[in-house]
Amino acid sequence: MLEVKNYEFWFVAGSQHLYGEEQLKNVERDTQDIVDKLNASGKLPYKVVCKGVMTTADGITQFMKDVNYHDEVAGVITWMHTFSPAKNWIRGTKLLQKPLLHLATQYLNEIPYATIDFDYMNLNQSAHGDREYGYLNSRLNINNKIVYGYWGDEEVQQEIASWQDVAVAYNESFHIRVCRFGDTMRDVAVTEGDKVEAQIQLGWTVDYWPVGELVDEVDAVSEADIDAEYKKLSEMYTLNPQDNPQDKFEASVRYQLREYLGIKKFLDDRGYNAFCTNFQDLKGLKQLPGLAAQLLMRDGYGFAAEGDWKHAALARLLKIMAHNDRTVFMEDYTLDLRKGHEAILGAHMLEVDPTIASDKPKVEVHPLDIGGKDDPARLVFTGADGEAVDVTVADFRDGFRLISYPVDCRKAEAETPHLPVAKQLWTPKCGLKKGSTEWIKAGGGHHTVLSFRLTEEQIHDLGVMLGMNLVEIC
Repeated sequence: MLEVKNYEFWFVAGSQHLYGEEQLKNVERDTQDIVDKLNASGKLPYKVVCKGVMTTADGITQFMKDVNYHDEVAGVITWMHTFSPAKNWIRGTKLLQKPLLHLATQYLNEIPYATIDFDYMNLNQSAHGDREYGYLNSRLNINNKIVYGYWGDEEVQQEIASWQDVAVAYNESFHIRVCRFGDTMRDVAVTEGDKVEAQIQLGWTVDYWPVGELVDEVDAVSEADIDAEYKKLSEMYTLNPQDNPQDKFEASVRYQLREYLGIKKFLDDRGYNAFCTNFQDLKGLKQLPGLAAQLLMRDGYGFAAEGDWKHAALARLLKIMAHNDRTVFMEDYTLDLRKGHEAILGAHMLEVDPTIASDKPKVEVHPLDIGGKDDPARLVFTGADGEAVDVTVADFRDGFRLISYPVDCRKAEAETPHLPVAKQLWTPKCGLKKGSTEWIKAGGGHHTVLSFRLTEEQIHDLGVMLGMNLVEIC
């Protein structure tokens, strides 16, 4: 299953020596209390570590250097408890290479009218300090996140939690390694891209491997290992031979499990966490990986079809951000243009992640009128109802473009007995006509990553962190 490093976030307060040592002790006490209570809230997916109070340029600079060189640290959360002169933050902030969240908050959530005095004013100057600090970050053109509000409110804690997931995904982006089995589909434009630029900007390593080397790994899988996987498959899903003879059905399913185990070993042994295949390049394989790809996506690997390495990497990245929760490779397949029914039917030949299934997936074997290989086994299921976000990435000469829109998802209106695939229906929230027109105008392709877990704000924050050109359709 998807495993991510046990990241943490370092939390510091900004202050200065102008107010005296006693006030600095109070700042440190309040900072530690906030961190302790954030961790105890159960709302944050990653631990916050209190690193005290920053009061000098040298101290801040050294702190930011330490952040950069501690691999377990995914980002920094800063809080301007008092008035912290922003010039002290210039050098350190310029050196910071990890995500930055400015928590614009106050230790108390009220104004104590009956007791407020100058000591209180000197200590509780977040309203003052936030603006000084915000000016500096804006002046430096830092892609930081600002979360505003009382730190003890659930809404604010959820914003911090959402940002943590994005920050971890940003760090993990530089560890994404995509294995390409074969090249991209012939004559297709949108799946092409600059792999060197992807590694420079996004951290994605993309390597080609001949299918023949994968075949060797697939052929080496033992029957005993396939037996064990077949047993687990029958416990998790419904085996549905239909009109297939039992021996043909089992042979097809077992071969997909052979591919699943072979691809998994190939990727794991070489340090890859995403892959793509191409039905035009299957020499030596008996079937196009269908069930095999679905099971690997279920486990958290990134995948895309037709050699589309960009969406294999994007799928892995968004799965990390979503904790592998209902975040799947998808393709715009066909349309319903009837008034009152406007929708996109998303599917693929075989490869849709079963984590969005609303029913128990069935393992079925059917012919595939493409690729010229044996009938492949696949999981057949219906998608889910709910709100989601649909995202695609395209490469233009001026950079990578991240295109997204919020969508309303629903189950298909009827069964598709002659199209035995996994399927999901959705409609852009702004309407099918406007959404599709803007998507096409922006150069968005047919491959996407659909997520029921992630939000538009998180997609925006990720694109900003990675320096991508954003097209947000709403």
